[in-house]
Amino acid sequence: MKEKIQFTLNGKQVEVEVEGDQTLLWVLRTNFNLTGTKYGCGLGYCGSCTVLMDDDPVRSCGIFMEDVSGTHIVTIEGLAKKGELHPVQQAFVDHDALQCGFCTPGMILNAVGLLNRNPEPSRQDIIDGMEDNLCRCGAHNRIIDAVASASKVMKGELQK
Repeated sequence: MKEKIQFTLNGKQVEVEVEGDQTLLWVLRTNFNLTGTKYGCGLGYCGSCTVLMDDDPVRSCGIFMEDVSGTHIVTIEGLAKKGELHPVQQAFVDHDALQCGFCTPGMILNAVGLLNRNPEPSRQDIIDGMEDNLCRCGAHNRIIDAVASASKVMKGELQK
């Protein structure tokens, strides 16, 4: 049975009529044409579909739309503000922390969630926090460096 779901998407109030058992991943991609959120494994293991829900990273492939009602969702398309990349996005560029780019949106949103919870992570905190997002290209060391750099920018210790 279709139901109307209202939530905030990238800072804007939206409403969509969907089956309650549809996943957030597919609604983002098909109803809102936000294709930065990637389908990877479909089981919540790889992290390619990570978005922020109420500032926490979640796997959108495992979130049903009935659980999205009233929440704030941020996708990679909504992270930059006024044409300026988020510090984590900029750090990924600066540290060449991407290769094919498939995992990058999920990596970035997971890193933003990590830094929201822990603004001063140690290298081990970053490794542990990013462990469940998989990169097949092997850019892990550059990703760790990018997250560490972004944490300093977000705290005002480094200039963008």
